[in-house]
Amino acid sequence: MSGLLALLDDVAALTKLAAAQLDDVTAQAAKVGVKTAGILIDDTAVTPKYVHGLPAARELPIVWQIARGSIFNKLVILLPIAMLLNAFAPWMLPPLLMVGGAYLCFEGAEKIWHLFHPEPLPVDDGNPIDHAHLEKQRVAGAIKTDFILSAEIMTIALSSIEASSLWMEGLVLAVVAIGITVLVYGSVAILVKADDVGLKMAQGAYFDATRSLGRAIVRGMPAFMETVASVGTAAMLWVGGSIIIHGLATFGLDTLEHFVKDMSAMVRDSVTFAPGLLGWAMEALISGIFGLAVGLVLLAGYSVGKRVLKRG
Repeated sequence: MSGLLALLDDVAALTKLAAAQLDDVTAQAAKVGVKTAGILIDDTAVTPKYVHGLPAARELPIVWQIARGSIFNKLVILLPIAMLLNAFAPWMLPPLLMVGGAYLCFEGAEKIWHLFHPEPLPVDDGNPIDHAHLEKQRVAGAIKTDFILSAEIMTIALSSIEASSLWMEGLVLAVVAIGITVLVYGSVAILVKADDVGLKMAQGAYFDATRSLGRAIVRGMPAFMETVASVGTAAMLWVGGSIIIHGLATFGLDTLEHFVKDMSAMVRDSVTFAPGLLGWAMEALISGIFGLAVGLVLLAGYSVGKRVLKRG
């Protein structure tokens, strides 16, 4: 009897330990999710463009294909690479983070540049559109873009994890990968079908209030999508700029990081309403401006390099 009681005590202790570790995994995954919020917003804002112009019946299957590719990117390719780097070459993580941050700045600056210098629309040559070929191209392009954003997410996640063991680190990364993919592509699925749902409500709902809500959804979705895209662009610049600023500080170039923190602290000390929020907003603003400057420099270098290659 005493042996059975001892066994039950051991089982209870192991259960408590497992529950505590599960709580730790969940807490760390949530912490990482906050740090990668900017990339998540941009990922959610970018993906709907890949279904634009394709049959409505193919929208959700395309989103599923991209989500499946995203899971493969994160779990099969990026997670093992990230853990190997952290185990054998942790010194490479800050430079890789800065490269990813520079990419985010470049993407954000490119979007702002195209806003003021839009590309000409393609001319309709009268030939029928091959939707199957276009779909394959869109999915392949979306998965490539997702790979870069996922690499940045996994690197940020790895740098933020405080795990006591290798398996715990891997578990947190896996939870982050799956949770982020479900969140992003679940949101994308809702966004791309919202106007269809609104149209059905406007045309076939029984109550006037429901039909009015449907019409409001149809009218409001374009502006809402533009807002999401704008927030995503701002988030890219803010996140990319802050990553580079912090990366420079790890190499001893901490003047800019101190300036950002000092300005944030000054705002917190000088206001009485929501000092934490306004202090963070100042920090994000400076990081975003710096990110835009970095992105414009990279964009200019890219344009010059492309012209040189064409002439060559």
